[in-house]
Amino acid sequence: MPQKYILIIEDEKTLASLLKEKLIGAGYRVEEVRNGREGLIKINEEKPDLVLLDILMPEMDGFGVLENLSESGVIKTLPIIIISNSGQPVEIDRALSLGVKDYLIKVEFTPQEVLEKVENQIGKGAQVNSPDSQNINENSLNKEKISNDKAVEDGSYILLVEDDKFLSGLLYKKMSQEFKVEVASSGAEAFNKIKDGLPRLVLLDLMLPDIDGFKILDTLKNDERTKGIPVLILSNLGQKEDQDRCMNLGAAGYMVKAHFTPQEIVDKAKSLLK
Repeated sequence: MPQKYILIIEDEKTLASLLKEKLIGAGYRVEEVRNGREGLIKINEEKPDLVLLDILMPEMDGFGVLENLSESGVIKTLPIIIISNSGQPVEIDRALSLGVKDYLIKVEFTPQEVLEKVENQIGKGAQVNSPDSQNINENSLNKEKISNDKAVEDGSYILLVEDDKFLSGLLYKKMSQEFKVEVASSGAEAFNKIKDGLPRLVLLDLMLPDIDGFKILDTLKNDERTKGIPVLILSNLGQKEDQDRCMNLGAAGYMVKAHFTPQEIVDKAKSLLK
């Protein structure tokens, strides 16, 4: 049986490559393109079995692709899963009305969720030879992370405190091209790293498995040694009272994950280092 073919139309290279690794590991043939116009050509020429389609892209956005495929009738037989930046109901409803089969919200989804949605539409991929291949994506996220136990110099690194491995992997890959980055998946791990050496900047999730981000932020800002370190909050909590609480505690910024792309988060972090 030939491999089922998935086309990823996504302008964010890091995200596309991670999704590609996960799907190849699950036995699919995968290609990726960076804009809607090129994606539309691929769809018409190569007839993929399924398309993962970003909405915000250069040249032709996802809705342009969907409208074209709807007019031609191709969308009736081609399963499309959109990747939405905002997850706003109006955006999702518009996409569904054009014939998409499912959707993912960027930053919130995991590689496993993507695989499950793909399998739900076109079935499982071809059997792969390596029993470890289905973990290829998770391994690729973790293999580059800094995990040494030695102390680091004060002010020499950015500390990313985030328990979502997929998001932390994306941000790590992007930031580590320019900066030394340490990753902590819990409050306790974050404090241990800070004890070894002060970071230049902290990117802090609010919802962690042990100590919540509010407590971490409060502790950092009430310690003479750490109160001057800028802290950028990353959260799924979009309520104004949560944002106000963080800013009153001394946060340098607050970003709701579902409202920003990983690149926008990195750009904001870089602006705080200037």
